[in-house]
Amino acid sequence: LKHGRISQLAAMGYITPEITGKLPGYLSPSAGLKFADVPNGLAAISKVPGAGWLQILAYGLFCEGTGGFGYNSDGQMSDPGNCGWKPPLLATNNPELKKKRLNAELANGRLAMMAIIGMFFQD
Repeated sequence: LKHGRISQLAAMGYITPEITGKLPGYLSPSAGLKFADVPNGLAAISKVPGAGWLQILAYGLFCEGTGGFGYNSDGQMSDPGNCGWKPPLLATNNPELKKKRLNAELANGRLAMMAIIGMFFQD
């Protein structure tokens, strides 16, 4: 489920700047790099400064280290799809409905994985 969730976010992040435009202001004020100067897609990898990549890596490690490995704070394995919080309007205590929603999320995650790979390939 985790890879599917990441792929869903990646697919949205890949196409959103093309549809809505980019943020105003500077990505790196010290380098004089504006958000508008960063291209969409894989071409952005070479434009983001090293300190930006360090921030992205540090945030990813923080997320993984604080429960992203599938374990609860007491070291016990958690249920699939259980991130330790219940999103409003999506959480349920009904086991059948929960199973249906997790299966839908799994299917959408697989579709998003194929979508983001297709976007990378097109680039």
